[in-house]
Parts: sequence; structure tokens; C-alpha cells
Amino acid sequence: MNLSVQHLWVIPALPLLAAVIGALTPRRGRTLAAGAAIAAMVGAFVVSCLALHTALVDPAAKLVHNFAWFDLGSGVLRLGWLLDPLTAFMCVMVTFVGSLIFIFSLGYMKADANFKQFFCFLSLFAAAMLGLLVANSLLLLFICWELVGLASYLLIGFWFHKPSAAAAAKKAFITTRIGDLGLLLGLLWLYNSTGSLLFFDGGAGVLETAALGSLAGQITVGGLAVSTAIGLLIFCGAIGKSGQFPLHVWLPDAMEGPTPVSALIHAATMVAAGVFLIARVYPLMSADQALTEVPLHALTVVAFIGAITALMGACIAVAQNDIKRVLAFSTVSQLGYMMLALGVGSWVAAIFHLLTHAFFKALLFLGAGSVIHAAHHEQDIRRLGGLRGPMRVTFATFAIGMMALSGVPFLFSGVWSKEGILHAAHGWNISHLPLIAALIAVVLTAFYMTRLVAETFFGKARSHEADHAHENSAVMTVPLVILAVCAIALGFLGTPAFPWLQARLLGETEVHGHSLLEGGGLMMLSIVLVAVGLGGGWAIYGRKPRVAENSRDPLVTAAPGLMAALSARLGFDELYAATFGRLGNGLAALAHFLDQWVWGGAVGMLARFGEFIGIVNREADENGLNGGFDIVSERIRGSGRVYSRAQTGDAHGYLRWVAMGFVIIMLVVVLGGAR
Repeated sequence: MNLSVQHLWVIPALPLLAAVIGALTPRRGRTLAAGAAIAAMVGAFVVSCLALHTALVDPAAKLVHNFAWFDLGSGVLRLGWLLDPLTAFMCVMVTFVGSLIFIFSLGYMKADANFKQFFCFLSLFAAAMLGLLVANSLLLLFICWELVGLASYLLIGFWFHKPSAAAAAKKAFITTRIGDLGLLLGLLWLYNSTGSLLFFDGGAGVLETAALGSLAGQITVGGLAVSTAIGLLIFCGAIGKSGQFPLHVWLPDAMEGPTPVSALIHAATMVAAGVFLIARVYPLMSADQALTEVPLHALTVVAFIGAITALMGACIAVAQNDIKRVLAFSTVSQLGYMMLALGVGSWVAAIFHLLTHAFFKALLFLGAGSVIHAAHHEQDIRRLGGLRGPMRVTFATFAIGMMALSGVPFLFSGVWSKEGILHAAHGWNISHLPLIAALIAVVLTAFYMTRLVAETFFGKARSHEADHAHENSAVMTVPLVILAVCAIALGFLGTPAFPWLQARLLGETEVHGHSLLEGGGLMMLSIVLVAVGLGGGWAIYGRKPRVAENSRDPLVTAAPGLMAALSARLGFDELYAATFGRLGNGLAALAHFLDQWVWGGAVGMLARFGEFIGIVNREADENGLNGGFDIVSERIRGSGRVYSRAQTGDAHGYLRWVAMGFVIIMLVVVLGGAR
């Protein structure tokens, strides 16, 4: 059964409906809210499978459905849905892993007073992420992108009564907004240059030949192609969302949210959105590569940022003691691997690793959640230990996730996806520095994961909480088992001998594999490095497990300065606080000064000047105009009163006055004539 692209909106609509139900349900309606959320995700998974079946009928086809949203001047702003193997595989992964995380949350969050709101926020987040995946418009993708940011803020700060959780939510929201500003600028520039934001539109889309040729042919400031400049701005959004250097600082702090949130946001969805975005706009990012005169290619920046992030995240993870923070920096590192693959030209390897990583990292986060739940919310691995016996299912599944992440050959999925990235980096003709960074990170990944397993599950319990831990109920352990099976099985869809997944992503119907001996030298080197990491981790932490909580870490004893720096996360938070933080505080103080003394003073002076003008106007009006008018009026009234006295109405009196006047006039005339 196929799914028409016109009905692709159903996938995000189902969890959105569940979010509405959860929002309108009273607090006591826990069962309804959780049931609607899980049913919606399962339904979205079924529809996603139908979409995948449709996409695989012709993997090379881009099935689109565009529609008018609203009139914009003389034109029409259009949005649309897009169905291709990239969209379909991502939707299947998000809905499947999301369904398992939702089910796990039934057990993990059952005692929480805000149980209903939690599932409402989860559903809103899933709807936004799925809307992002099916979008055929960069504008629609951006709208869902911002909704993902909003939902992540609500989930990270879900336990808002904890100051650390509230601060982490604000930090995540603000930091990712910095990258999103670049994405917004790139979006506006792209629309100004092409007149469209649709990816595919019958030859007129921004990822189609005509637009790409035009963008790559235009040169902007510094000799950059317009496609390069726009690509770098879009990459800013991916840097923020996917926790890449230098905007990686929010992701470890986001562990303050409930553990299912960590599994959903930081394994399968939100942080994967940045990688997906660059894979989606890959034609735009690579459009400038044919231009040799361009001084900087967008993908070159992506490759080096990814390499730096992969190595940095692995280094910092070595010195973390919070079980979730170890996994958080591991996620930072693995996202760096994906960006590295995108930068060196293998977006298929990046997506393959994204898919495998989603399963085994969700497994590891949920396994950590199982440990935290059983150990009464104890997260410090120095206070755990001895959990292998009482938590056998959690230990076995966590170990599978650990080996998949470490790249243990040849059973686990992580080895195949990571090898694809290493081979792509090896074939990059610009520089081998990203490959060297990735190989060092291979050793460190195996090392810190071995340390994590040894400290958590081996030795003896080092706290009351660990000593009384026990295995959780089936609602929490069954999702772990399913994810563990997927962490093994998924890799066989993309082995070098049978790269079925890669072929479908590339739009190919035939699978062309090759022998494992091709490029076997690099694979053998990788296997040796994994063995070195596993052996070193076991030799230091496994053979002689920590006996007490305050026992000194062997690496701290050997390199106290280095471990202190790594434990402090290389001081990025302090550096940002001392630079951008102080700059922000300074600008805020300047704004306050300007507001209070300059603009406020100017407004105050204008107000006082207005008062003065009012006083002058009042005095001039009352004492000048009104006073003068009153005096003249009073004199006129006085003259009128005098004149009125003469107006007696007595005719005889008037005649006497006339006679007297006549006599006076005659006297004057006679006397004057006599002279």
C-alpha cells in the first residue's frame, strides 16, 4: 500500500492532535494524555512505513505537493510536502524510536505530578520534528525548526522548580537562537536571490539546477559565491541545533531534563535536525565546488567544524562523572562525525551514522535512565557500581549500546556507519586533519565508554542508592531490548558488502557492494584503535574497580591539570561568561545608562521644557492676553457706564443740554470774531 504525497501531512498531524488532547485534558487525565501520545506516535510510525514503501518504489524520484499559503504582493507564497528516501527513512526512525521512548516514559515518569503535561510536550516536540522532515519549503522547515526549539525549552526545563533545569532551558533556547539568526538571514537572502523557498518545484526550486547555477555564478564580498555565503548562514543554524563547536555548550546542560527527554531530543530528533538540514540542502552547499576561484567552500568549513567537535567532545567525555553528561558529550562528538562526513562529501555516510546513532544512543540514554530510576536518581558514576547483578537486562542492553557506539566489529551497527565516515575522510583531497581527529576520537570513544560501563556496573556498590537498586519493570526494559536488537541489526543494511541503505538514499535501485578487503587497511587501523581504547579503559577502570566513592581517579592522579581542564569542559562556559557574557552585561549596563540618563534625561529635559513653555504660555495667556483684554474691556465698560448715565430718557433734559451747547458755541464764535 502506497501513501500519496498529498497525505504526508498526516505524519506530523497525529502527534500534534495528541498534543492538543493533552493540553485540553485535566491534570487527572493521565491515562488519556499518555494513551493519545503513544497511539499517535504508533500511528505516525505506520504512516511513515507506508511513506517509505512509496519512496522506495522509485528512490530517485522527488515526490512533491506544493500549495499556496497566502498572497504576497503580486506573488503567492507557497509551502509544500516532500517525499524521498531521506524523508522517509528519517520519519520511520523518529516515529519508531519516539514510540519506544514514549512507552519508556510511562514507567520513568509515573510518579511525576505533571505526568500529563510531560506527554503533551513530548507530542508537540514530535509533531514539530516530523513537520520539519516532510517540508518541501525552507520556510516551513524554519517554522517547524523554531517549534522544535520551543518544545525543547519546555522539556529541558520541565522540572522548572530546579534552578539548574530552568537555567539549562534558557541556555539551550538562547544559544540555539544565535545559530537560528544565521539561518534566518540565509533564508531571506535565498528568497531575495531566487524568489522562492521551495526545495523542488518542477525545475524552479532552490535545489534544482537553474537556481543552483545562478547562485554559484554570483560572487559576493570577499570573492565568495552567493551559494557559499548562503550555505554558511544556513550552517549556522545547524551548528546551534546539532551542538557543534562553538555553540555546543547548551547540549550537556540540557541533561537537566528528564532522561526520556535526553533520549528523544539528544539522540534521535532535535540534534539530528541540523545534520538533516545540511543533508537536505547539500546541493546548495556543494554548488560552489566547481568554481576553483572561490577562496572558501562551504563544505570545507563544515568538515573542519565537524572534526574539531568530534575530537573535543570525545576528550571532554573522558573526564565527566555524571552518567548523562558522559553520553551528552558523546553525542556532541558523534554529531561532529556526521558533520565531518557531510563536509568531506559523503552526506549518505552522515545519514547512515545518524540513523544508527539514533538507535544505540537512545538505548544508552534510556539505559542510563533505567539506572538513575533504580538508583533513586543517583547520576554520579562514582557513587554507583555493582549494578551488573541486580540489573541484568539494563546491563546487557547498555553493553550492546556501548559496543555499537565504540565501533566494536563486526556485529554492531556503529562500526559500519563510522567506517563509512572514516573512508570518506580518507578520500578527501583537501586535508587529512579531519581524518586524524576522527581516528583519535575513535580511541577516546572506546575508552570513555569502557570507563562508563566499568564504573557503573562493575565492582561493588559505592552508595546506599546503588546497593538497593533493582531491575525496573517491563515497560522500561522492553524498549531497551528492542533498541538493542536494532543497534545490532540496522548495521547490516549498510555494510560495504551490501550497502542497501546507501544505495536507496542515493536514488539507486541496484546495490553494488565491494569486498571488505578494499580499504581494509583503514578498517584494520580503526579496529586496532578501538581495541586500544577498550583495553586501556578496562586496564585502568575494569581490572581494579573503584572501591569507594572518594577513591581517586587514576587519570586524575596521572594528569591532574589536564583532567581538571577536561572536567571543567575546557572552560568554554567560563570563557563565554568572561567575554560574551561580560560584553552582554556591559551592553546591558550601557543600554541602562543611555535609557536612564541619556534618553531618559533628554525626555526629562523635554518634559521640563514643556512645563516651562506651559508656564510661560499660562502667564502670557492669563496675565498678558487675558489681562490686557480684561483691562480694555473694563475701560470700555467704564465708558459705557459713564455714557449710560447720560442716557436718562428725559427729553427736557436733552433739550437743556442742547441749548447750553448752542450758547457755548455762539460765545466762542462771537468772541473769536471780535478779536
